[in-house]
Amino acid sequence: MATAPLNFFERYLTAWVALCIVVGIALGQFLPGVFQAIGEMEIARVNLPVGLLIWVMIIPMLLKIDFGALHQVKGHVKGIGVTLAINWLVKPFSMAFLGWLFIRHLFAPMLPADQIDSYIAGLILLAAAPCTAMVFVWSRLTHGDPYFTLSQVALNDVIMIFAFAPVVGLLLGISSITVPWATLITSVVLYIVIPVILAQVIRRRLLARGQPAFDAAMARIQPWSVAALLLTLVLLFAFQGNAILKQPLIIALLAVPILIQVFFNSSLAYLLNRAVGEKHSVACPSALIGASNFFELAVAAAISLFGFESGAALATVVGVLIEVPVMLLVVKVVNASKGWYERA
Repeated sequence: MATAPLNFFERYLTAWVALCIVVGIALGQFLPGVFQAIGEMEIARVNLPVGLLIWVMIIPMLLKIDFGALHQVKGHVKGIGVTLAINWLVKPFSMAFLGWLFIRHLFAPMLPADQIDSYIAGLILLAAAPCTAMVFVWSRLTHGDPYFTLSQVALNDVIMIFAFAPVVGLLLGISSITVPWATLITSVVLYIVIPVILAQVIRRRLLARGQPAFDAAMARIQPWSVAALLLTLVLLFAFQGNAILKQPLIIALLAVPILIQVFFNSSLAYLLNRAVGEKHSVACPSALIGASNFFELAVAAAISLFGFESGAALATVVGVLIEVPVMLLVVKVVNASKGWYERA
């Protein structure tokens, strides 16, 4: 499986997100009526413009997933076991703890009191959505085993369909945050189940025309995904503008637990794979999927559950902001430590 390295938009994603912050805040201040009208375009708490953007954002990502690769899981049982343990038993729970420690206690005096619960909810949503498409890029940059990468992503997507809502609901409940179950389940159906089904139908039809046709189609539609993400961020920051202008340190404070979680989970997965005797080419993608997030899903769920102006939506976007530079640092570390890893 060949996966191109970071393209222009992916490599400079942090810069694009920063630009969206500036543009979104400016537009929100100068055109508040326009964005208020957009915010009111809802059916059953689902914002229609954002719902459309989320589909355009997510479906191209899911087109890369081959569920036929699930049979390859048995070839790397130990590595898959580490991946699943980190993604579903460690990552969401460690983030809930970090949110409680930093947001509810250490940073609470510097944050708006009415948004504390919402910030924690956003961090939980971010951690409960394992990365999908970008893992292929990170794996390629570390010379990861492509078949292992494909099989672990496919398995995680299957698990996410059934586990995302229960895990999020459980952790929100533990964090004393009201769980809007109807909206949560609706979000899973809208932003996981339906896109997965549509993506697989489209994928099969494209592959029926041959691999070159599939690759050409992916090259054409990939920019749509990035454009939809950036437009969604402009909308979100248009609504978040007043809160950010009043307390500009919010983004930096929210980044702290996310950064700790990335380094903790990637290090733990990397070391566990070494301990169980997996190859470096397996340990790398295993560590990288545990460190990164399916932030498109997290943003969509946060907006559906808590709204554009919520702290939850802002917290998930901070994950987008730091994703690329932090993951490139993790890639650099695992590549540089290959000699040490293989001496085990």
